[in-house]
Amino acid sequence: MESSGFHDRDLSRVWHSPAGKGALVASMRVLVVDDHALVRRALASILRNVQDIEVVGEAEDGRQAIEAARQLDPDIVLMDVRMPNCNGIEATQRIKQEFPQIKVLALTISEEVNDLVQIITSGAEGYLLKSASPEDLIAGLRQVAEGTVALSPGMAAKVIREFAQRSESWSDCSQAALSPREVEVLQLVGNGDSNKEISARLSLSESTVRNHLHHVLEKLHLRNRMQAAIFATTYGLLSGPSQEKEKGPRKPERGRP
Repeated sequence: MESSGFHDRDLSRVWHSPAGKGALVASMRVLVVDDHALVRRALASILRNVQDIEVVGEAEDGRQAIEAARQLDPDIVLMDVRMPNCNGIEATQRIKQEFPQIKVLALTISEEVNDLVQIITSGAEGYLLKSASPEDLIAGLRQVAEGTVALSPGMAAKVIREFAQRSESWSDCSQAALSPREVEVLQLVGNGDSNKEISARLSLSESTVRNHLHHVLEKLHLRNRMQAAIFATTYGLLSGPSQEKEKGPRKPERGRP
């Protein structure tokens, strides 16, 4: 069924856990955006065969993507970058302004650093090239859904170099505002750890990790986890905290983060 220029599907599916035991796993709701119908439909077809992914709609340009996001409330938008009418960079920025909870994974043929930097600055959580395998695409969507960063190999080095050159926008002095625990969380985000992994490593609850990360983003004027990871890399914060797990477990922190 066509609606407002984009194709929508039933949002109600819930999958049985592949691990069995009758557990139910909510599917990731994905909106596929690409101006080439053949590419868009091929991507949608691939994703519809994945158990924990539901394609809730398709859009052929940025304007339709924004409207689809309003009507379909996807978890993730799989966004092409270079499109007519409204490109993926502008669409990402507008979607993030209206719906900050919606995550964006850019999927493009462009290896231009400027496109990469602009869409990350607009709030995208990941950037994959269309040369990626279906397995890499699915893994990237899952990484973004879990709150980690998805970048095609080779693109990480490009974006780190570019942001390092622009590092005057991220004041070195701002690091002084972070608490020791917030620095530890930032280091582990830079290392690519998920909230669950950080929680286990630091003996914190996942909600406390989320609170620390929220404070890090707020204090450093960053938009999302990807920018935090780039910040950590740019300022050489990837050595990680001491291996406290080797010293024995520590009681989870309570109260204020």
